[in-house]
Amino acid sequence: MAKVLVVDDAAFMRLVMKDILEKNGHEVVGEAENGAEAVEQYGRLKPDVVTMDITMPVMEGIDAVQLIRGMDPKAKIIMCSAMGQQEMVVRAIKAGAQDFIVKPLQSERVLEAIEKVMAS
Repeated sequence: MAKVLVVDDAAFMRLVMKDILEKNGHEVVGEAENGAEAVEQYGRLKPDVVTMDITMPVMEGIDAVQLIRGMDPKAKIIMCSAMGQQEMVVRAIKAGAQDFIVKPLQSERVLEAIEKVMAS
């Protein structure tokens, strides 16, 4: 079971992700709607895994990944992106994300990514 911080500017996407995770035994310890909130909550909640949207207001996901990895080089972060954001995904991986999920979310892929980063 992983403790997960779910980060997405769309409340509906957070709800879908939370539903997938909780139905499969993971615990959602926090939610954030932008990168700045994600960084603050990561420091406070110390989750096992972060699911991070790429495109958000206030602070984008890639900037948040860099800040979180600066605080905790072992942070496990999975990026979530819409189709056609390949270059953003590459930048996110270079910034320190371990995996990525393409929206719309598919529960098998979400769970596979969580298992993969937890095992690393």
